Amino acid sequence: MSIAPPIAGSASTTTGALRKGASFPVAVGALLIVLSVLTVRSRFNDPDMWWHLKTGEIIWTTHSVPTADLFSYTTDHHAWVPHEWLSQVLIYTAYKWNGYSGLMLWLCSFAALLLVASYILCSLYSGNPKTAFIGALTVWFFATIGFSVRPQMIGYLLLVLELMLIHLGHTRSPRWFYWLPPLFVVWVNCHGSFFLGIIVLGIFLVCSFFHFRAGALVASQVKPKSRLTLILSFLISIGVLFFSPGGLKQVLYPLNTMLYQPINLSQIEEWGPLQLNDPRALVLFGILGCLFLVFLFRRSELFLHELLLLAMGTELAITHSRMLFAFGILVSPMLSRLLSKSWDNYDAAHDHPLMNTVIISAALLIAVIAFPSKAQLASQVGSSNPVGAVTYIKSHDLSGNMLNAYRFGGYLIWALPEHPVFIDGRADLYEWAGVLGDFAQWASLQRPPNDLLDKYQVSFCLLERHSPMVQVMHLLPQWKEAYSDNISVIFVRSSH
Repeated sequence: MSIAPPIAGSASTTTGALRKGASFPVAVGALLIVLSVLTVRSRFNDPDMWWHLKTGEIIWTTHSVPTADLFSYTTDHHAWVPHEWLSQVLIYTAYKWNGYSGLMLWLCSFAALLLVASYILCSLYSGNPKTAFIGALTVWFFATIGFSVRPQMIGYLLLVLELMLIHLGHTRSPRWFYWLPPLFVVWVNCHGSFFLGIIVLGIFLVCSFFHFRAGALVASQVKPKSRLTLILSFLISIGVLFFSPGGLKQVLYPLNTMLYQPINLSQIEEWGPLQLNDPRALVLFGILGCLFLVFLFRRSELFLHELLLLAMGTELAITHSRMLFAFGILVSPMLSRLLSKSWDNYDAAHDHPLMNTVIISAALLIAVIAFPSKAQLASQVGSSNPVGAVTYIKSHDLSGNMLNAYRFGGYLIWALPEHPVFIDGRADLYEWAGVLGDFAQWASLQRPPNDLLDKYQVSFCLLERHSPMVQVMHLLPQWKEAYSDNISVIFVRSSH
């Protein structure tokens, strides 16, 4: 009886797979995962998370997508565009699976996916996994403006995937373009950033027709067959946007936000312009200066689509600070490419699998240890939401219309559903209904406080502890303080 000799090819394949699994790029991916967890572990306090969670619960339990307001008494069931319904279902699914821990795992997962996908994008674009790490860190730094349990996490992940598909379509095979329509079907139902994605795709399409060199600026014409595939994918992507509950209104929703919601854009902090005292502003201008110096002294090429994406991303970020998230994603591939010649490229033959294995193991262990406990998550909720006030309202059976602080609205929708809110983070809805303007004037004392309180027949107010309106309410003879803690204050009409 003979024994067959070992198959050399099989052993070689196994060894190769192990080396790839313990390679430098994988180690970088592990570091990005632990960075994601360390960044978001204390970010379980976004006020909008709660109304997204409640909407997801309603969709889950009723098997229908709401198209009118269900949470407020001030809008009279005003029509609402459900442009994030799919993300909201995913958020509620995480909660239904494991409560607060499920939501935190949702956030950690999407933050990690975003950074790892950005690293892959920058690696493909630059051809240098080392400088791609700088690109991924750039995305991370600017994404800190918006890491939260909100649909934008999915929206910006899809933006990264779009850039990846476009790059693969240009450099590998135009068949990659055909994945764009399915991506947009998901995107339009997850987050309004799909409109930015359509503009990005349009920029690449327009640039594909040009072929010139003007100093450092270069445009490379795409082959006719590839361009035709890109055109078809673009047109189909436009068409599939209507595969959504809101139809045309949902497709045009981002335009409505930018053009017809002046109070929202001027009063809501995240829509405000970039402040120069924000460290992200310094880094943004530092990156722009770095790019200028690279073009000036190294005579590096700048592609037309890169220039247009950079200009758009910069303008958006300066005008609306929340768009720093998008700026980081748009600038990182170009930054990685331009720095690729400044750092020796990765050579798999000279890799250090043992060291990489230690890094990967340590990173994943730290990620597990750093994941917050249920008690820590509950503490975060209590430190930024009116938990005590909600308990008081329930125990004392406060009735009638409630006026609440804008920041508390989302939590009240989730924790106190029996009391419709006055206002919450859905600023678009309240601007359409005329409520946001009334509330902004009340909060800034542009009108006598009692005008709004009487107009909406308010019975009690739940305000932030350090809000200037707390001092005003103390001066109104018809109102008295009924409850207060470090987070909130409740005022009730004297007749109650």
